[in-house]
Amino acid sequence: MDYLNKFFETVFQPPRADQGNRALNDLSKHLEQRFYDDFELTDAVLPGVDLTIRPTQGYRHDVYIDPDSKCRVPVIMASASKEILFSVFMQLAKHLGQTVDIVLETSHHHQTNGHVDLYREQIDMPVLTSILLEYEDLLLNDGCTGIAVLNPATPQEVQFDEHKLLILYGSPLEPFEHILEKNGIYCNESIRFITEAEHVHSSSDHHYRQFQNLQMELGLDQCEKS
Repeated sequence: MDYLNKFFETVFQPPRADQGNRALNDLSKHLEQRFYDDFELTDAVLPGVDLTIRPTQGYRHDVYIDPDSKCRVPVIMASASKEILFSVFMQLAKHLGQTVDIVLETSHHHQTNGHVDLYREQIDMPVLTSILLEYEDLLLNDGCTGIAVLNPATPQEVQFDEHKLLILYGSPLEPFEHILEKNGIYCNESIRFITEAEHVHSSSDHHYRQFQNLQMELGLDQCEKS
């Protein structure tokens, strides 16, 4: 949130109060804006006031390099408008099979950029689907909650991160591409995402309580700080 600190320093700098009022009005409008053309934001993350990166729908290919093994893993990063985002995530996750592992990510009440990962192995997809549907609001709108669904046997992973991006790991990627494009999310190798510029995460006590309930329902009690 460094950019907000800089913003307020500018707002309240003398000599002209009208400049500060105008800047506050601009900030208020920015915080309330949810649509950028046809793209609807969730409540989880807001782009920077300067809109260095304008939110848009699409996906691109990338490569993840494991820091230990140096293995290269093909990746798709995707951004989707709020009205289809959760549905697309569920479609992608179901592709992984009938039994999966999960990682629930939280940065609630953390003063740094770190987070805690909570793991569970071997959960049936119908059970997971039923639970996640109850927590659609949390997963869509809490900027301190993320989840990853993975099949170690493939190996493939579908991550729905704190920024509400969809990150898909493994090979082959073509089935994921088909699901994305079926939902109107098309390849754009030059697309940039909200994580690549200044942005603000949003959460609430209500969402934190929801997170704790989700953690309990998923039976997650082991954690490791990242």
